[in-house]
Amino acid sequence: AGEGSGPVPADGTGPPAPERVLFPPTFSVSEIKNKQRRHFMFLRWKQQQRKEKLALKKRRRKEREALGDKAPPKAVPKTIENQRVYDETTVDPNDEEVAFDEATDEFAPYFNRQTVPKILITTSDRPRGRTVRFCEQLATVIPNSHVYYRRGLALKRIIPQCIARDFTDLIVINEDRKIPNGLVLSHLPDGPTAHFRMSSVRLRKEIKRKGKEPTAHVPEVILNNFTTRLGHSIGRMFAALFPHDPQFIGRQVATFHNQRDYIFFRFHRYIFKSEKKVGIQELGPRFTLKLRSLQKGTFDSKFGEYEWIHKRREMDTSRRKFHL
Repeated sequence: AGEGSGPVPADGTGPPAPERVLFPPTFSVSEIKNKQRRHFMFLRWKQQQRKEKLALKKRRRKEREALGDKAPPKAVPKTIENQRVYDETTVDPNDEEVAFDEATDEFAPYFNRQTVPKILITTSDRPRGRTVRFCEQLATVIPNSHVYYRRGLALKRIIPQCIARDFTDLIVINEDRKIPNGLVLSHLPDGPTAHFRMSSVRLRKEIKRKGKEPTAHVPEVILNNFTTRLGHSIGRMFAALFPHDPQFIGRQVATFHNQRDYIFFRFHRYIFKSEKKVGIQELGPRFTLKLRSLQKGTFDSKFGEYEWIHKRREMDTSRRKFHL
């Protein structure tokens, strides 16, 4: 038997056996050659880590309760978001220049309730079934939107027809290998036009524990974390897709949440369980957008003037630098 592994004398005079250490200080799971054994030991190590973390959390909570009002303030954990590099274009709500730009930009008639949004949703040429179903479900989320399936018609010919029929916005869903992978949003008649990369598309039938089909009520719109001038413009583009006066009786919410320059879209219905508790049901669809470019005017891939283009080699040098 190894040192310290022998039995303790019945009279209790001998030294107590040391507690068994799960992993020695110099032990490394990667040294185990057997794959199954290595995986098992790794799971045990993770379980031990969780137990230690939970015990530390409980001990600190008890210490704070014992100190009462004299307890020191809680430390704020460091995250990529709160360590973000300061952007000089961050919008101040009280900035007069920003207020003047908002009062005179292309979206001002919508926010002044002079125009009612009317959206045309179309696809790339010859779309497949998944893209078609996504467009149909997107039309149930955005009120007063119409789906048109392109049949070889160029986008430059579609835009004048949209303007003649009083459409305020054009949404184009592009696909690759039968999967929606891009979204072009063009505000009519004078722009701007934003091009997004689309990913993580989930249709309604692919969402677990989803609610019933959405109703025709105008949803509320929530825009989160669009803090820079560029993000402010993108947020106003999304807001201009929905009528300005939501119908709260429908209890439906469309959320555009920006996090690290990824825009997550979710569509929910909230339910009042009691006076203090509120539950939510996701209705779908859901998707994620990443801004590629913002162009002045309507869509023009050759001669368009770009306000902003995402350049990976120049802009993605720091993980803590965000543009929206």
